[in-house]
Formats: sequence, C-alpha cells, structure tokens
Amino acid sequence: MSKKVILDVDTGSDDAVAIMTALGCEELDVVGICCVWGNLDVEDTTENTLRLVSALGKSTPVYKGAPTAIAKYLERAVKEELQPIYRNGKEYRIHYKRLEGLENPTDKKAESADAVSFYIDYLKKTKEKVTVITVGPMTNIGLALSAVPSISENIEELIIMGGTDKLGNVSQCAEANIWHDPEAAQIALNSGVPITFVSLDATHSAALTLNDANELKGLGTFSGKFTARIIEQRTEYDGAVVGKELDSTPVHDSLAVCAAIDSSVITEYEMCNVKVALSGLAEGRTIIDRRSVPEKANCKFAMKASHEKYMEMLKKYLS
Repeated sequence: MSKKVILDVDTGSDDAVAIMTALGCEELDVVGICCVWGNLDVEDTTENTLRLVSALGKSTPVYKGAPTAIAKYLERAVKEELQPIYRNGKEYRIHYKRLEGLENPTDKKAESADAVSFYIDYLKKTKEKVTVITVGPMTNIGLALSAVPSISENIEELIIMGGTDKLGNVSQCAEANIWHDPEAAQIALNSGVPITFVSLDATHSAALTLNDANELKGLGTFSGKFTARIIEQRTEYDGAVVGKELDSTPVHDSLAVCAAIDSSVITEYEMCNVKVALSGLAEGRTIIDRRSVPEKANCKFAMKASHEKYMEMLKKYLS
C-alpha cells in the first residue's frame, strides 16, 4: 500500500527536485502539494509548482498557502534570495522567479481552498494517517496545528527539511527554512507529532556532484535532465559565493522525500530534544539539548546520509 503524503514547498530550485521525486515514486500517494512563501513570494512558488506539476503530466492538487511568517514579515529574506551574485562579469542565481524550462504558463490552477484550510479539512476527515514533508518554511502546518491541534493525531510523521547542528546557511548558526519562520517550527515541536529533521548536516554529507548530474542527464527523461541542470546551476552559484570552482552541491529537499520513502538513506540520527531560538543572534537555530540529563526527546535529527543510496533513489524515481 502506498504511503499518503502531503508535500509543502517553496519552489525554488531544489523543491522542484523534491516534487519530481515524490511524484515519480509509486510508493507515495501525494494527496496534495501546499505552497508557501520562502525562496520566493508565495505567488511565484505556487506558479512554479503548478507549471512543474503540469509539465510532469500529473493531476495532483496544488494549494496556495501563507504569504508571510506567523510572527513577523521577513520581506528582507525574500528579496535577498532574489539577488544575483556577480563574478567576473557573470551573473549567478540559486532561485529563479521562473525555473528554467518552465517559462510557459499552464492552464492548471491552484485549488480554491488555501493550504491551511486543506491541512485542517483533510487531516480531520482522513481515515488513514498522513506523512507531511515540509521543504520550505513551516508556516502552513504551523498555522494549521495552532488552529486545530487535534489534527496532529492523523499525522503519521512530520519530516522537515530544515535545521542544523554544526552548519548554518542563512546566518552563522541557522538554516533557512527554520529561520524564515522559527515560531512555526516550534509549534510543530510542541505538537506531539513524530518529527524527523533532515538537517543541513545530513544534506551536506550527501552532496550531489557534476558527475551525478551527468548520470541523471543520461536518464533521458524530463525529470532527470531538469534535475541535472539544477545541480549544475547550484554548483556554479556555490562556487561564485566562495570564489572558487566547485564540483558538488547539497540538493537538500529531495533528500527529505527520499527519507520518507526509505529511511535507510539516512545513516546517522540522534534522538534528542530540540528547541528553536525565536529571537536574537541565534534566531532560527535548532538547539539540541546535550546536557548530561537532557529533556525528553521530541524528534529524530538526521546527521549523515548515504550519497550512494540517495543517488540510487534519484535515478529510480526520476527515470
């Protein structure tokens, strides 16, 4: 029997790989894709998602969600995501308002219900528990859990692409998805839902290479070629950031989808108590309790993943 899944995205480049992986996997029944602000404004993340689902020939319903964080509007964050980097007269971007290859509009429209209403209605009525995978800010699921806490009973697991132990990307110590809406992440941690964080530590340990991109391109499929180009673009961008040529890049979001399909792709977890810093210099930091007598564990926190297994799964589901 396939696993029922709700995918929550801010498409975005690596979100596209997560969508293609999920929709290419027969073991998953994606009952809805919820869009949220984050990498781009929610209007653009929704439009990118609609165009991608249409290009894949799928009828999966798409829901437009929250346009801003629960507690504050981080307009600065969205605008900075859109700023290119210039090196040697060349422009580099990591997120595009319209993903390359999806320039043409689609007739597919978002559902009339918003994402938060969809979460509440679906999770109140379902007779089968659902796995929720968030690969953007957690605003939609945070709002839904705040409005109707009892829906947590019908969530089998919440898999979060987010958080970090040793690394930071949007700040010295925080990962972008959690930093964009730390209150939403803390709401989820307080909800009692079984949670797995697929952290930056795990995604960086299974970074995809330009050789991997060539392998995926060799599949000859739309999804394989699309993913290959994303790997190439992200590798070029990361190289521009650090000022040197690179041959690999972490493709974060699809690892969370792969963990939902087969948890063995994650090779090292910690069962731990995590709290999210809600303000100050460490805002958005996922703080693991490592005291000699820690608080009761409230999540699994992925530390390492298998690059070999990850690539094996991508080749299977993007074929």
